[in-house]
Amino acid sequence: MSSELEHLARGTAELIASADEREAEEAASRPDEPSLPPLEWLKVNLFSSVLNTVLTIVFGLAGVLAYQRLLNWAFSHEREWDAVRVNMRALFTFTYPSSQYGRIWVTLGIVLALAGLSLGLSRMVGQGFSLKRISTWCMAWGGAVIAGILLVQPHAKRSPDGEVLLDADFEPVRESFGTAMADRGWWWLVGVILFAVGLALWVVLGDVKRRTTFVGAVPFTLGVLAFAVSTLWWFHWGNYGQQGDIIEPGRTVKDSAKLPWTVMWLVLTGAYLLGQRLATTDRAGSIRVVVNFSWLLAPFITFWVILRDPQIDYAHVVSTDLPMALGFMIGGGAVLFFLTKPGVGEAGRIVGVGLFGLAIFNWVAAFFGVYPMLQKARISFLLLALVALAAHNFAGERSQRLRFVCAWAGVMAMLHYLVTMINAPSTVDAPDEFVGGFLVTVYIAVFTMIFSFPLGILLALGRTSTLPIFRVLSTIYIETVRGVPFITILFFFSTFLNIFLPDGMEIEQLAAAGLGFALFSAAYLAENIRGGLQAVRRGQYEASDALGLTTVQRTGFIVLPQALRVSIPPLVGATISTFKETSLLAIIGIIDFLRVANSVIPGQTVFLGVRMEGLLFVCMIYWIGAYGMSKFSQRLERHLGVGEH
Repeated sequence: MSSELEHLARGTAELIASADEREAEEAASRPDEPSLPPLEWLKVNLFSSVLNTVLTIVFGLAGVLAYQRLLNWAFSHEREWDAVRVNMRALFTFTYPSSQYGRIWVTLGIVLALAGLSLGLSRMVGQGFSLKRISTWCMAWGGAVIAGILLVQPHAKRSPDGEVLLDADFEPVRESFGTAMADRGWWWLVGVILFAVGLALWVVLGDVKRRTTFVGAVPFTLGVLAFAVSTLWWFHWGNYGQQGDIIEPGRTVKDSAKLPWTVMWLVLTGAYLLGQRLATTDRAGSIRVVVNFSWLLAPFITFWVILRDPQIDYAHVVSTDLPMALGFMIGGGAVLFFLTKPGVGEAGRIVGVGLFGLAIFNWVAAFFGVYPMLQKARISFLLLALVALAAHNFAGERSQRLRFVCAWAGVMAMLHYLVTMINAPSTVDAPDEFVGGFLVTVYIAVFTMIFSFPLGILLALGRTSTLPIFRVLSTIYIETVRGVPFITILFFFSTFLNIFLPDGMEIEQLAAAGLGFALFSAAYLAENIRGGLQAVRRGQYEASDALGLTTVQRTGFIVLPQALRVSIPPLVGATISTFKETSLLAIIGIIDFLRVANSVIPGQTVFLGVRMEGLLFVCMIYWIGAYGMSKFSQRLERHLGVGEH
C-alpha cells in the first residue's frame, strides 16, 4: 500500500506540474477582454441613460469636491507634516536604540529574503499586468496629480522668519495663481510624465498588442520598488532627526537610510531570482517545506532573539536547559517510537491517556504548589502527552516512524531554545519597551495568523468530528469566544491571565495580547473552515476509504486541501480584520503604531497637539497592508480556480 501511495503521489505531482505548464502557456497566449474605444466606453458605462448621466455627474462632482477638500487640508499651512517626518523611526520601531539599529535591518532582511524565496518558488504564474492596464494606470495617476495641482489653492506667504503673513481680516495672504503653479514644478513634471507614458503606450501600441502583451506582476513590482529606492539617492526628501533636533528639507536622506534600503531591495530581488532557479530543481518540494517552516520560526527568531539580544546564562544552559531538552528529545522520542509501532493497539491509547492525565496533574500541582517544576518541563510534558494521544494515526514502517520521532526531536529542540531565549533578560537599552510602533503591530498580526490558523483547523475538525467529546468541547469554545466582545478578551489576557497561572510563571503583556488575539481569531477561522469542510462531497470520503487511507492521510491529502481552497475568501477577510484590529493594542497600554501617532507625537514639546497628520499616515499604512493582502488573495483565487468549477 505504501508503494502504491508513493506512486500515486508522484503521479499527482507530475499531473500538477504539467497542468501548471499548460496554464502558463495558455496565460501567455490568452488575450485580455476586448476593450472599447474611450468615448464608446464612457457612453456605455457612464452615460448610457438619463439616470446614469445624472448619477455620473452628481457623484463625479462630489468626488472632485472631496478630493479638493482632502488636498487643501493636507497641504494647508496649518499642517505640521514635519511631525511625521521627524518621528518616522518612532512610528515604526519607537525607542529602539540607534546604536543597535542594525538588528532592525537584519530582521527586515530575513523577512524580505523569505518573501523573495516564496515568490520565486511559487507556482502562481498568471498573466501579470497587461500593457493596457499599465497604460490606464499611468494616465489615471498622471491625471490625478495634474488635477490635484490645479485644485489645491495657492499657499500662504511667509515672512523671512517663517511666520504666515495675515491680512486685515486675519486671513492668510496667499501667493498668486501663476506663482503657485510655477512653484509646483516637480509635481507638474511627475504628472505630465505619467500621463505621457500612459498615452504613448495607448497610442503607439495597437489594440491587440495592448491586450495581449503582459509584464510579470513580481518583476513589475520590483521595478517600481527599484525606482522608489533610487529616489533616496537623488531626490531631496530631507534629513530629519528625532525630537525635531534636525530639520533639513533641502537635501537627500542620510547614508544610514540610503544604503540599508538599497541592500534590502537587492536581498529581495536576489532571493526572488534564487527562488526561481531552485523551483526548477528536483529539490523544489523539499525547499518549499523548509521555507514554509522558516516562516513559522521567523517571528520568534527575529523578535525574541535578534531584536531582544538576550543575555544567556551559559552555566544554567549546560546544567539544566540542555539536559532537559535532550531528555525530552530522547525519552519522548523512544515513547513515540513505541506508540507508532503497528499492532500496539489499545495499549498505546492507554499509555497516551495516562501521559495526558499525568500532564494535567503537573499543572494542577503547580497551581497549588504541591511540588516544584520548571514551566517549560510542564509544557514539554503536555506536548508529549498530546502527541502520544495521536501517535496511533502515524503508525507505519520503521522509516516513517523514525521521521516522526525526528520531527518530535526537532520541535523539542526549537521549543527549549526559544523558551531559553525568551526567559533571558534583554540587553537592549531602551527607556520603555525594547521595541514598539509598527513593528509590534506586524508582530502581533503575524503571531496571530501563524497560531490561529492551525488552531482554527483543529477546532473545525473537532466540531465536525463523530467523537462527542471533541465535538462538544470545540463547540463550547467557539460559541463562548464568539459571544464575548474582543476588547473584553484583550483586557482579560493583558490584566487577569497571570492570576490563573502557577506561582513563578508570568506572561508579559505583549505575549498575553498575542495569545488573546490568536485564541479569539481561531474561533472565527474555525467557522470559516467548517464551511469549507461541509463543501467537500461525501464521495471524497468514500474514495479515500476505498484506497485504504488512514484518517490523518484522508484529512491531510483529500479533505483539507479542498476545504481550504473553498475557504480562501473568508480566511483572507479574517486575516485583514486581524491586521486592522491590532490598533486596539493602544487601549491596553502597548505602544503600537496607533498609540505613537495618537499620544506620543502630540505629547512632544516641538509638536504639541499635532495629531491629525500622524493619524492620516497610520490610516494610509493600514490601507496599503489591507489592500495588498486583498489583491494577493484575488491572485491566489484565480490560480486555484475558486468559484470557476
